[in-house]
Amino acid sequence: MYDAHNVILRPIVSEKSYALMEQNRYTFEVERRATKPAIAQAIQEIFGVTVTKVNTMTVNGKPRRLRYNKGFTRTWKKAVVTVKAGDKIDFFEGR
Repeated sequence: MYDAHNVILRPIVSEKSYALMEQNRYTFEVERRATKPAIAQAIQEIFGVTVTKVNTMTVNGKPRRLRYNKGFTRTWKKAVVTVKAGDKIDFFEGR
């Protein structure tokens, strides 16, 4: 359906995402129209791991104001991917 590198946009690097890595869960920003099977397939193709579960959420934009102009930050989609026990994504392990 999609090219794998167009589905997975970037990894999310935060304290919470690093804490989830101990449970074999990795967090990514993904294309807003991507489905859970497409995300799982892209992760397996790019990193060569076995995906057991995918949780997705849409992060709504927050209201922002610059002087007299009102607006919102962009809305984006986040995926928390659980991989099989024993599998690691080396992209994150280079701390």
